[in-house]
Amino acid sequence: MLTTVTLQTPPGDALVDITPLVREAVQEIAQQTGLEGGLCALIVPHTTAAITVNSALDPTTPQDIIDELRRLVPTRVDFRHQYDTPADAAGHIKAALIGHSLMLPIENGDLVLGGSQSILFYEFDGPRQRRVQIKVLAG
Repeated sequence: MLTTVTLQTPPGDALVDITPLVREAVQEIAQQTGLEGGLCALIVPHTTAAITVNSALDPTTPQDIIDELRRLVPTRVDFRHQYDTPADAAGHIKAALIGHSLMLPIENGDLVLGGSQSILFYEFDGPRQRRVQIKVLAG
């Protein structure tokens, strides 16, 4: 079963904790299908957004990640590809570094995450309405 969740992202670069959205979708699928265990594949179908697992307990952790990625890949005007804007070109590179998918375990009809782990959606070119595709595999 493939489910899609949508979110509205803030302007610029941002990390958004989507753990509650994903957890709710997985639990709903588990209830509908009787799923106890398996895998949850998360796919971001955008080229200037990404997904990762990290801590959201301390609100400064996401900001540190944002700051470091901006340092590593600054928005600049000398990118070869600039179909839209320099920020868009930087977003493509950042998304390629972070990645567009995750695979997480499901046990007892729920996601298995570490105590401080959160699913973070990374927006590189907001604000935008974004999607995350959720594919649950039994097993």
